[in-house]
Amino acid sequence: MTTATSTAFAFPATYNFPPFFTPQPNTNTRHSQLQKWSSLIQAWCRHHRQYRLSLIEAIDTPLFHNAQLRKRLDLREARAVIDWMAKSESEGGDGRAEWIEGSGNQAPKSTAWIWWRRPEEWADTIADWVEGTGQRGVILTVYELVQGDGTVSQEFHGMDNDAMLKALNVLVKRGKAQVFGAEGQEGVKFF
Repeated sequence: MTTATSTAFAFPATYNFPPFFTPQPNTNTRHSQLQKWSSLIQAWCRHHRQYRLSLIEAIDTPLFHNAQLRKRLDLREARAVIDWMAKSESEGGDGRAEWIEGSGNQAPKSTAWIWWRRPEEWADTIADWVEGTGQRGVILTVYELVQGDGTVSQEFHGMDNDAMLKALNVLVKRGKAQVFGAEGQEGVKFF
């Protein structure tokens, strides 16, 4: 789900530096470059309230194509950036992306979750809201959490349903929630 924002996205200064769009051969420089790409992608997705990033759709957008410089990241390099983002910190990445397995005619490694907040961080935000609004013991639908009037002021309002379920499953593992119901009609009880 993408929600329009009223302000233009502010690109970082590195976006206007031509070598930013070229894979760097030096290991340390490459690591720094990947960190900067990760920060840019997270900021872009957060600004646009985008939880899933389709590389096929995004490759020609300003995210990966600086028209002023006539520089772009090609699809292979964009995948390499997301691959790095999908690795855990212990594997040398930053754990801020997760590939979504293809379904139907979707190519592998074409769409990824972009975790500008990891599911664990979203779970903390939701748990804080539950405590702050007295929702413990209450049963809510995922729809109410994502689209309900009671969450309009929350950052998770408008969240992708599947991303919400990933966050709720973190709360389930912590013993703070129970998710039940048929797919697409899930409910959750908070403890």
